[in-house]
Amino acid sequence: MFAQLALRLTLSAKLLNQLFRETDRLDEHAAAIKAVEHEADALTREIIGRIDRTFVTPIDREDIHLLASRLDNVIDLLDGTARRAQVFGIRHVHDSARSLTEVLIRAGTAIEIAVVSVRKPRIVSERMREVKRLEEEADVLYQEALSTLFAGSPEPLEVIKWKDLLDLLENAMDECEDVANVLESISLKHS
Repeated sequence: MFAQLALRLTLSAKLLNQLFRETDRLDEHAAAIKAVEHEADALTREIIGRIDRTFVTPIDREDIHLLASRLDNVIDLLDGTARRAQVFGIRHVHDSARSLTEVLIRAGTAIEIAVVSVRKPRIVSERMREVKRLEEEADVLYQEALSTLFAGSPEPLEVIKWKDLLDLLENAMDECEDVANVLESISLKHS
């Protein structure tokens, strides 16, 4: 079930990237992301429900809950970004938003690999180092995007909109790093 959640994280990031590439289909892409978010919520509820119904769990109950919650948080942030873009009626997209979603896609893919390899600490460690490196890359992109956004005499309403969207993308990447930390901890405990 964790693998299914991780897959939905990557899918949400890909759909958000498409949304930023095809703003003429903004509503369609936002609806697709919302559908994936609902699937992730259902999976998260099922995981939590199984904790309550299972006497002996394969990993610590707290770790199961934490990993499911962290994965769901990333998906919620990506859905929130799509919703906000929809509310703002975004038509012109900054290249930095696309770049940040591409980093999120790569982080999601690394998380997917780590989740299915959770009992192989070497693989998990490699993928988690990759996620941490990607988070640093996203930090640089975020800072550059903000510098560009505030340069010159920008339109205040556009600054407000894009600052909010960029913040959400940055928060999603930070949550990916939190997922990486939880996965690494689980892997070390259960290898």
